[in-house]
Amino acid sequence: MTTCFTATPGVDVITTTADIPALGSLAINAFVLHGSEPILVDTGTVAGGAEFMSVLTSVIDPGELRWIWLTHSDFDHIGSLATLLDANPNLRVITSFLGVGIMGLSSTPLPMDRVHLVNAGQSVTVGDRRLTAVKPPVYDNPITTGFVDDRTGILFSSDCFGALLPAVPQTAAEVDPDELRAGQVRWATIDSPWVHDVDRDAFGHALDRLRAIEPTMVCSSHLPPAPGAMLDVLVDSLALAPAADRFVGPDHAALEAMLAGMVDVPA
Repeated sequence: MTTCFTATPGVDVITTTADIPALGSLAINAFVLHGSEPILVDTGTVAGGAEFMSVLTSVIDPGELRWIWLTHSDFDHIGSLATLLDANPNLRVITSFLGVGIMGLSSTPLPMDRVHLVNAGQSVTVGDRRLTAVKPPVYDNPITTGFVDDRTGILFSSDCFGALLPAVPQTAAEVDPDELRAGQVRWATIDSPWVHDVDRDAFGHALDRLRAIEPTMVCSSHLPPAPGAMLDVLVDSLALAPAADRFVGPDHAALEAMLAGMVDVPA
């Protein structure tokens, strides 16, 4: 199910909850930044495109959008990208050089006259706000690029800080601290398994650079919005990921056992 709520005045969250057996529930978020040139951050899942567009239309006329910030090209971020580009000739996509390359191999290549390329550390002026690109310290796709919005002070962190939770509330502040920590670590080991092999000192420095942002709010693609005061808590949880147990998914024998248990029960 896809729903919408306001994270802070001028910023709406469009969220879908995915229930993953044996692992928990995961938020899949996109964000609408209202202003003189409205921005959509990511475009929902491929499987849920029709529902996403229905909820988006309840938030803003898609024809009023001027920008899409594409954090990366995974299937839970590009669901309605082609639909929106086809329907709105004034819409442009902010992404990276690699983003254009990867999307060029998909069913939704990006028109070169409708992209704005950005690298980490660079800024883009979009109407009445300035967006500064940030490379999150954990990610599952090489094009991943988040940003800080100078108008609201929000850090949009893409998959970074995601968490598998018992249930998905509207704010991360509502989550039990132990469940939040465990959910973040589990997500990091699944989504960014390379984190087990990083140089710990280098990883610590990357986390410290994130702490230095001091955002008013953290908006992750896979965590309910978190007050900026929670940044240290979120970063401290990520710091635990390299030493955590590696995730090992079910093998084929486990799959066969699961399938064998799925028998029709007589009415």
